[in-house]
Amino acid sequence: MKKILSLISISIIGIASIYALVRYMKLDSFMFAWALNFLLMLFMQAFIETLKSPLTSSYYNEQKWERGGKVYQRFGIDLFRKLLVWIGWEKITKKSSPVERNANALGTLLYQTKKSELGHLVIFFIVLGFNVFVLFKFGFLKSLSLLVLNAILNLYPIFLQRYNRPRIKRAISLSNRI
Repeated sequence: MKKILSLISISIIGIASIYALVRYMKLDSFMFAWALNFLLMLFMQAFIETLKSPLTSSYYNEQKWERGGKVYQRFGIDLFRKLLVWIGWEKITKKSSPVERNANALGTLLYQTKKSELGHLVIFFIVLGFNVFVLFKFGFLKSLSLLVLNAILNLYPIFLQRYNRPRIKRAISLSNRI
């Protein structure tokens, strides 16, 4: 019961915060797009951490069309990974949750990729909804900041999790053989 109340509270506070953002910021501004993405990331992180779902859906399994990650490489995932290193994101994540070389740590990392992907996927669709609204109300150029930030802050992180997960699974299977 406490978990359900927490999830409801997080949702209500999140919706109220987004309402305030919509009310007091111009929807067609870069600052709105930036604030919306990070506000949603904050609330999705809290929601997913409280939910504590095992995330065992077959959605998280590698699909035939993803084999080898070639599709993500065509979309520039290697460039995105270099960008994350360049801005220091790799150092921050490795410092806050270092990866050890054992199956348990890799299992935790695998679960983290699922949580991250779920959060970014939900945020992607919420921001996409705002993007479509701004597109029709203000035009393409005014909706561009929402579109670009949604791709950089949500779509590519989804690609990255889907790209990394099969590699982590292989590392787990190799460490279990030893």
